[in-house]
Amino acid sequence: MRYQVKAVLAGRGTVFLELDADSAEDARLQVLAQGGMVLNVRRRFSGWMPKPRLRFPLAHFSQELLSLLVAGLSLVESIETLADKEQDAGVRKIIEELLARLYEGVTFSRALEFFPQAFPPLYVATARASERTGDLPEALTRFINYHTQMDLVRKKLIGASIYPVLLLLIGLLVGLFLLVFVVPKFSAIYEDVGSDLPWLSMLLIEWGHLVQEQGWQMAGVAAAVLALIAYGITRPAFRVRLIQQLWRIPAIGERMRVYQLARFYRTLGMLLRGGIPVVKALEMVDGLLQPHFRPRVRAAALLIREGKTISNAMEAEGLTTAVGDRMLRVGERTGLMGEMMERIGNFHDEEIARWVEWLTKLIEPVLMAVIGGVIGGIIILMYMPIFQLAGSVG
Repeated sequence: MRYQVKAVLAGRGTVFLELDADSAEDARLQVLAQGGMVLNVRRRFSGWMPKPRLRFPLAHFSQELLSLLVAGLSLVESIETLADKEQDAGVRKIIEELLARLYEGVTFSRALEFFPQAFPPLYVATARASERTGDLPEALTRFINYHTQMDLVRKKLIGASIYPVLLLLIGLLVGLFLLVFVVPKFSAIYEDVGSDLPWLSMLLIEWGHLVQEQGWQMAGVAAAVLALIAYGITRPAFRVRLIQQLWRIPAIGERMRVYQLARFYRTLGMLLRGGIPVVKALEMVDGLLQPHFRPRVRAAALLIREGKTISNAMEAEGLTTAVGDRMLRVGERTGLMGEMMERIGNFHDEEIARWVEWLTKLIEPVLMAVIGGVIGGIIILMYMPIFQLAGSVG
């Protein structure tokens, strides 16, 4: 949703900002994160169709910035170059405003904080950590690798689900076509046959009569149900409840937990390698996880702050697996905790990839068998009266 915020920002005075946020409170928090004071927040409506949200190409921006910095250009010169070459007006506006902050003498990480819609907190933290070491190219390299790995896992999951979803959709469309258009035609032919038919065939014929008599009413009810489902999917509360139900399924819930742990350790490892303290890193990772994971992360951070080791704190809060726990202990002995956490993330990513591959190989033939059985069953029931008539004539 789009919100217009009237706020006071340091060095800019009173300004009007347009932000993408889930709620008015979320828009308020975005301005507060920039160090501003909110005066007014109101929802902006842009007609019946929602305004497309600007997607800042963060990975592409980081790769180009890294190339320019490695080539010997200064940070300001690199940003100037990126602003000059950018074709998209929205993206160019963000880069130019970022450049204006740098002209004012603001640090790179502080300038990034003014644009939370483009630069997430992890990116800002990575830039801030690089300012302590003076090695921004190394920090950008870590973030690009992190983003690439996260994107790779997401693409694997999406790619594996495309064929089963298409198969299911085509099967549903074929079945719907038979039930709505073909079965009513056959039911009209069989009206005078009588009741000496299998009860499933009779049920199918009755369905055909119902479609002929109440077709438009049924179509209206189906459209209303689909609209209600579509509306529910767009609601965050519905999605949260749906995910909670999936977590309760043992086989799926455990894999979702491993996926969350992979994301958790990969992000945490990147932050630790960037020089961010573990407690601060845990606070930053908190927002990337599912809601019911977050209290465990906060509790683990509290245990570490009280003096417990990282491995003991993670084990106590159920934020590790048997393999992950051993690798954490190795990281504590060697002092390479950031690298070890990234290895844990890689290990769990490979485990998820193997499970997705196995599930895809299993579900495709099962779906084909079920859909073929349903469609074949409908066709057999439609032709069953003809078979009986042929038998009686013989």
